Amino acid sequence: MLSIHKIELPKKVVIGSGIIDTIGSELKDLNIMFNSLVVSGTTATVNYAKRVIESLKDSSIESWNVNVARADKSEVEKVLNIAKEVKAGVLIGVGGGKAIDVAKYVAHIINSYFVSVPTAPSHDGIASPFASIRDMGRPVSMKAATPILVLADVEIIAKAPRRHIIAGCADLLGKLSSILDWRLAHKLRGEYYGDYAASLSLLSAKHILKNYELFTEKKIPVEAIRILVEALISSGIAMAIAGSTRPASGSEHLIAHAIDIVANYPALHGEEVGIGTIVALYLHGKNWKKLKRILKAIGAPTTAKELGIKVEQLIEALTIAHTIRPERYTILGDKGISKEAAEEIVRVTKLDSDSDMLSI
Repeated sequence: MLSIHKIELPKKVVIGSGIIDTIGSELKDLNIMFNSLVVSGTTATVNYAKRVIESLKDSSIESWNVNVARADKSEVEKVLNIAKEVKAGVLIGVGGGKAIDVAKYVAHIINSYFVSVPTAPSHDGIASPFASIRDMGRPVSMKAATPILVLADVEIIAKAPRRHIIAGCADLLGKLSSILDWRLAHKLRGEYYGDYAASLSLLSAKHILKNYELFTEKKIPVEAIRILVEALISSGIAMAIAGSTRPASGSEHLIAHAIDIVANYPALHGEEVGIGTIVALYLHGKNWKKLKRILKAIGAPTTAKELGIKVEQLIEALTIAHTIRPERYTILGDKGISKEAAEEIVRVTKLDSDSDMLSI
């Protein structure tokens, strides 16, 4: 007898230009007219949050706003207290990873609706039911609320820093190794493997591979931003279908988390995942050279130095990565990578070098 597998998906996804001011009417169409708490960042997203609040006001939806500087335990507690105080039936995350992660996690805790309004395409948490919150015991994703509505204004997202856009591409390319790890865990450990969720996640990575040249341009065209946003949403939905982060997170993410532990969050998550994917594909015996060329072409870090860490720190991260989520089997195995093996991996993949990429 098959076990019960529940899938919660976004009820509505809206992608377009100049649509942020329609959020009130979109919620009204969904018959969601509850008190709303808008969670935004502390920089440019504050102005976008104001536009969201105006739109909610126009639709007679009462709302409050709170800013978060980090996605950590203290900010979660702050937002949680305010959400309870105003009896928020809806949490709206407006911003990049921090605001969206905090909003969706708090929505999960108090069993409220969550709405995702991304302003930067730096990670695939836009539509996923998982959040990364620091200081919660370990640096991994935790169960959060699935967005009832995703409102992605491409006009706004295109204004995000180029670095954040490229980080989103790198995060998606990580699916090339996460799917390999998932299949491996299925074959060796009998872990549940969802072929449809895996295919959808892999498709989001292939979408970037196919169109990567658009992201090499100095001014990235809106067409490319839309491709990236749709791929990020697809990756998030793949996680919702699987009921876990497996389709989007494997050994490359464990390496990224290990880098954060060793070097105290030195770079954007997607940038770290890009480096982790090079290592993971090397270990799987796949074409890591092609991936590295593409990452370099779009302007993502391809060496320890470009990531802002020392080679020794990268080597240390590789040796501890398997301990981040011991219950999640990946190509790193149960015992992980020895220091000698890590040094060899870094040397062969030239993660310690700024030399010309034509040699690989």
